[in-house]
Amino acid sequence: MRLTRRVLLAGALAAPLAACGTGRAETPSVTPAVTPSGTPAVTPRRSNDVTTQRLTYGDDPSQWADLSRPDGPSKGVVVVIHGGFWKAEYDASLGEPLAADLVERGWTVLNLEYRRVGSGPGGGGGWPATCDDVAAGLDLLRGVDGLSLDTVVTLGHSAGGHLATWAAARGRFDRWKGGVPVTHVISQAGVLDLARAHEEGLGGGAVAAFMGAGPGDPSYAQADPQAQVPLDVPAWCVHGDADTVVPPAYSRDYVRAATAAGGTAELVAVEGDHFVVIDPSSAAWDRTVAVLESL
Repeated sequence: MRLTRRVLLAGALAAPLAACGTGRAETPSVTPAVTPSGTPAVTPRRSNDVTTQRLTYGDDPSQWADLSRPDGPSKGVVVVIHGGFWKAEYDASLGEPLAADLVERGWTVLNLEYRRVGSGPGGGGGWPATCDDVAAGLDLLRGVDGLSLDTVVTLGHSAGGHLATWAAARGRFDRWKGGVPVTHVISQAGVLDLARAHEEGLGGGAVAAFMGAGPGDPSYAQADPQAQVPLDVPAWCVHGDADTVVPPAYSRDYVRAATAAGGTAELVAVEGDHFVVIDPSSAAWDRTVAVLESL
């Protein structure tokens, strides 16, 4: 299954993306997804001592997250944010293997879905709607009974790496003030410089489709992690040395800028391509797990 996902994702990332939409997520609420009859669409389930619950934060079909909790004490919360260059047809199923592995290791995991770029199913996102959704999805955590928010790690791959890093800075802007604080960031092959990615045409114009504007637009000050260094929390940038989808320089240069500005950031260079970092059987994933275990 991982191989199939890799082939499909690699093909899609090279294609041009549709223009992005706008909109804002609704006020988050912790409620099970329901069918028209009012019965739960996804009921809590237990497998290998893991309980997973579907939570929603708006009316759009993409405004949901799956919360998985270990049977024993939790080490903290990891919010998994999938990639796919923000494109509509790539969804939170990409984060499921990571979520499953982490919850077995004793972490509480929120596998977050959001509106993406496009007009069909999964679409309606782009700037700022996608970021509104990530912020609202994170804030679901505040309504979960008995959940400690002392450790909240955002973990994102590719475009999800952008969103995971952005989430740690969102409270600087009036639109997203007062949300659940992020305590640590792990970016996996993240698109951490939107202006550069726009100019270089990364992902066949992915940033142009996501932002709907070029780097001269003031929205980049709120959307671009490179414009927000240093973060107020530690960040780790895990990146494969043979990544040709998002070159390793994106992580390397972000860490260099963040540390020069007085922030705490570390490059975790691993062997492999763009997708090895989200393969739970890989040595690259072991490096990510080691970062989490060090917190």
